[in-house]
Amino acid sequence: MNVVAEDTKTPARSGKRKKGSFWRELPVLVVVALLLALAIKTFVVQAFYIPSGSMENTLLLNDRVLVNKLVYHTRDVERGDVIVFSGVDSWKGEVDVPPPSNPVAAFFRWVGTAFGVVPGEKDYIKRVIGVGGDTVKCCDDQGRVTVNGVPLKEDAYLYPGNAPSDKSFEVKVQPGRLWVMGDHRQISYDSRMHMGDKGDGAIPVDTVVGRAFVIVWPLSRAGTLPIPDTFVQPALKAAAALGGATPLAAGFAGAVPLMWWRRRALTRPYHDRRRGLAAPVSVLGR
Repeated sequence: MNVVAEDTKTPARSGKRKKGSFWRELPVLVVVALLLALAIKTFVVQAFYIPSGSMENTLLLNDRVLVNKLVYHTRDVERGDVIVFSGVDSWKGEVDVPPPSNPVAAFFRWVGTAFGVVPGEKDYIKRVIGVGGDTVKCCDDQGRVTVNGVPLKEDAYLYPGNAPSDKSFEVKVQPGRLWVMGDHRQISYDSRMHMGDKGDGAIPVDTVVGRAFVIVWPLSRAGTLPIPDTFVQPALKAAAALGGATPLAAGFAGAVPLMWWRRRALTRPYHDRRRGLAAPVSVLGR
């Protein structure tokens, strides 16, 4: 009986220890969860909150998107990609985000930004129209944006009733930069508004955070963000390839006459000797 009594009390004490152990371990679990979230946010995928209407109707105010941070380690940024990039120290924000008033507010701001609940201070989301080496122009005789002379068919994503641009421009995008525009052109604060800046408005590739690839909230709008067909049209790719090959072709065009002249200059003394005109050779020999 004594043994039984001891056995019946042991589980009770064990249960108390388990309950106490859980509450002691809870802060550790929270810290580990936050560290994992930080690692994922920093290196893999991050949720972003859409704070303005500059990408309507592709993205609406208060939408949440997931941004792939690894994709540009395996491929280059492509025309048509919807990207998030940092505009710190360069671009003015499209919405005013008040700074945190104290360290606690700053912490919760960080958490909210990490999970896409609140907007970042200087994070922008735009569509890539031109990459390094492209010539982006607006507008052609039909009012369209052209890339390397090829017109874009933007009906699939351009905000209804918007012109492709209400501002005329022609920019040669420098290597390592991207020309970006919002889909709601009338209200988008994009590359067109920074043409007086370094790079003529095109942003540095190294400011890109990642590619927005899916809308996750609200659930009624959940879906992917593919590259529109107009950016994969063969004419655009052919024009880009031709533009990239032009310097190489020009180099060959200049090198061929130079090599021909050099070869002719080196072989001329031999032909002169055969004709009995060896005087130049004897002079050089002295």
